Amino acid sequence: MTSPLTAVDVIVTKRDGGALSDEAITWTLDAYDHGEIADEQMAALAMAIVWRGLDTRELRTWTERMIESGERLDLSTLSRPTVDKHSTGGVGDKISLILAPLVASYGAAVPQLSGRGLGHTGGTLDKLESIPGWRAQLTPDEIRRQLEDVGAVICAAGDQLAPVDRKLYALRDVTGTVESIPLIASSIMSKKIAEGTSALVLDVKVGRGAFMGDRDRARELARTMVELGEAHGVRTVAQLTAMDAPLGRSVGNALEVSESLEVLAGGGPHDVREVTLGLARDMLALVGLDADPATHLDDGRALEVFRRMIAAQGGDPDAPLPRATHRDEVLATRDGYVQALDARSVGVAAWRLGAGRARKEDPVSAGAGVLCLVREGQHVSAGEPLFELRADDDDHLARGRAALADAAVIDDEPGELRPLLIERVTRDSGPLAS
Repeated sequence: MTSPLTAVDVIVTKRDGGALSDEAITWTLDAYDHGEIADEQMAALAMAIVWRGLDTRELRTWTERMIESGERLDLSTLSRPTVDKHSTGGVGDKISLILAPLVASYGAAVPQLSGRGLGHTGGTLDKLESIPGWRAQLTPDEIRRQLEDVGAVICAAGDQLAPVDRKLYALRDVTGTVESIPLIASSIMSKKIAEGTSALVLDVKVGRGAFMGDRDRARELARTMVELGEAHGVRTVAQLTAMDAPLGRSVGNALEVSESLEVLAGGGPHDVREVTLGLARDMLALVGLDADPATHLDDGRALEVFRRMIAAQGGDPDAPLPRATHRDEVLATRDGYVQALDARSVGVAAWRLGAGRARKEDPVSAGAGVLCLVREGQHVSAGEPLFELRADDDDHLARGRAALADAAVIDDEPGELRPLLIERVTRDSGPLAS
């Protein structure tokens, strides 16, 4: 039966501030998925949503239809409780590499369906692909077997998980309609709900190096995603964490794997450990596991799960990691205190050194990246190294060096150090305005 709806009707309704009916949302997303609505019409609707938003009912229906556009990963047969984590992305954010095996070491199943990096933020799959032999593509049966046997999987999301979201995101990326909280929330949560986890912790990054630089908007995004998760039967908690400075010392694929191994061995940078443990506590609590996650970081059990996870996906946990052939340093030009390390500048530098990509099809260098040799609040002397750059050739090295020209702010007095954990958001944090 032919629908009485048209794309123009839907666009005009939202453009003029009206609410879309469940029927209109269902028809629109299904028609777009099947090629019956043109890209320019969906782009116009996305822009209308940027300006007019979606209310709670509209957003739930929108998310549900994106989930129903594809398959759901059935994890109901697992003997372990399932819990996942999602980060909105940052610079030096290697937390998933540590967190998944850590939480799995306590008996949970952690299905980390991850993505690749684009622009100044790195991708979890790119980092793990620096390990010789490791593969990102797994079948649903392989995912379930590994979750049961090892407890942790980090792999690529299959093409059949919320496929209309993939199509819509590619359109939003080229039409200036990415930065809409309802569209961001539905994009993230449709995939996380479709992956079949029963609980989810969201790490919403805030600051200079984050997608969300404004704390109020980050809080709104967190609350929107928590509400969506709970509405779809997924126990959900969010943490707002600072992303003004890079997380840890290393930014780059193999460099971040190496730093993750340090943390898994009980060492590593304090900030990486702090964020990991904060997220792990919430993940364990959501599935009823009463434990102090620091114990398994310090006694090697989390590291053992990491090694088993890598081996299960074809990787060699004992193989040397790739190393870049060209190195350079950026030196302090004066004495003083490091008031700020700009995460975005460091992320852009790593990208230009070869660690990231401008387009999804671009290759990445496993060994390229930046080592941050100083931290905010530290006193430095003129001529002291601030950053070490690594690349595969001199051209990339020069591009990375240029991006770091203003990355470190040095002044006579130390700046105020901000806490890493800014705020925790739960379903009890209060209702969202429609």
